[in-house]
Amino acid sequence: MHTTHHLLTRKKFRVLAAGAATSALLSVALTPPALAATATDTQALRDAVSAGAIVDHLEQLQAIAEANDGNRTAGSSGHEASAEYIESQLRAAGYTPQRQYFDYVKFNLTGEAFERLTPTPRTYTADEFAAMSYSGFGDVSGTVTAVDINLSGDRASTSGCEAADFAGFTAGNIALIQRGTCPFNTKAVNAQAAGASAVIIFNQGDADDRLDRVDGTLGAPTAGNPEVTIPTVGTSFAVGEELAGLPGATARVMVSGDTEPIKTFNVLADTTGRTDRTVLVGAHLDSVAEGPGINDNGSGSATILETALQFSKLGITPENRVRFAWWSGEEDGLIGSDYYVAQLSKADLKNHALNLNFDMVASPNPVRFVYDGDGKQLGTAGPNGSAQIEKTFLDYFASQGLATEPTEFDGRSDYFGFIENGIPAGGLFTGAEEIKTAEQAAVYGGTAGVAYDPCYHQACDDIDNINTAVLEQMADAVAHATLTFAMTQSAVNGTANGKGGKLSMEFRGSKAVR
Repeated sequence: MHTTHHLLTRKKFRVLAAGAATSALLSVALTPPALAATATDTQALRDAVSAGAIVDHLEQLQAIAEANDGNRTAGSSGHEASAEYIESQLRAAGYTPQRQYFDYVKFNLTGEAFERLTPTPRTYTADEFAAMSYSGFGDVSGTVTAVDINLSGDRASTSGCEAADFAGFTAGNIALIQRGTCPFNTKAVNAQAAGASAVIIFNQGDADDRLDRVDGTLGAPTAGNPEVTIPTVGTSFAVGEELAGLPGATARVMVSGDTEPIKTFNVLADTTGRTDRTVLVGAHLDSVAEGPGINDNGSGSATILETALQFSKLGITPENRVRFAWWSGEEDGLIGSDYYVAQLSKADLKNHALNLNFDMVASPNPVRFVYDGDGKQLGTAGPNGSAQIEKTFLDYFASQGLATEPTEFDGRSDYFGFIENGIPAGGLFTGAEEIKTAEQAAVYGGTAGVAYDPCYHQACDDIDNINTAVLEQMADAVAHATLTFAMTQSAVNGTANGKGGKLSMEFRGSKAVR
């Protein structure tokens, strides 16, 4: 989704902070709770879904990337060939896969620069700033003007959220805006309307995870998301504080690139079963342009493919329809999954019992993360029924004597559109570019002080970038949860009775939106 020189991208999913809280949770996770008798025997499917077969699929995706400019990005020949491989496997197993086509505008960044011109020239590094996706293009120099910022106390900020914040703003100046409260798009559009020539949005500075460079998106232009036509970059709290403390400072902001129309598609395949209790099992098939995307997210795509194949081979007749989905456009902002949900009528929404999402399940330095469906650990609960999904995974891992940790619903993967529309969701994750702690290494093995996936969004995310031991564990959990919900005769308390969505998501894919 972003260029490889962006070294300080935020994690793909927010995970529980290291320290005493983590240690306490790990000790609890290592003690299996008393489990009720399993309603559905999933052993045969778990035995059939093997890491070896999944790796075979991953080798095919690797070969496809190598034959197609090194990637499988949405709209490319690599994605087309990946989909054809998935479809051929499904047809051979008796499925009738369908393509769901959609269009969107892709943002392509070709260059960026950010420097202080006066006083004392300083060129900011890639560690300190990044162009926001869907920024306007241009090369602008001007006086930096702070807009309603708060650098003291709790640093609570509504900077740039209201047009009134720009009262007296000098047209042609560069707006310096603090993160907080409203979407980046709102801040940039208000600055644009006030005559700003460029926008610098710096991190809020109110928490440890709001100090580093902002790696954000303004979002593709839509009826509800106005186009930003001026160059816009995100930077760290320290840089913002520095500029704010230099009255009359001048700066240069440059963003170059283009946008292009993309036509792509999701791949969908259904089992038999009750259509009013559809179990949607999804993973994104597209990679970033920088590499083949074998862990991100070939691992999830190949795992649900093998689950579907073995589901058919074993002759399982599910109580509820399972719809396997391979999303496109995830790396550009969850485009495919959002499109899918947007096409559902109110009745269709109610007929979706739940969404299981699997995005990165073979990280080389892994932790076993489970989405915090009830929100008790990390504060953001999914729609009613999400807690039941979380418990299904936690009970399974506990029965195997395997520790887990929670990961937050914050908008970083394809569950976004489902939980925003009141559909319960859950899933698994083994880690992206965040750093493994010593406490985690003691529990899960691997190397402390190193990223869960050091090749996240890079060319080295290839067939050598997977951990087959954790892949086997996660694949078994995928098979278990898929079959458990496919066979349940109890409705999951979702859209028919549960709370609707509009949760406060901070991210869309790997980019922050607010």
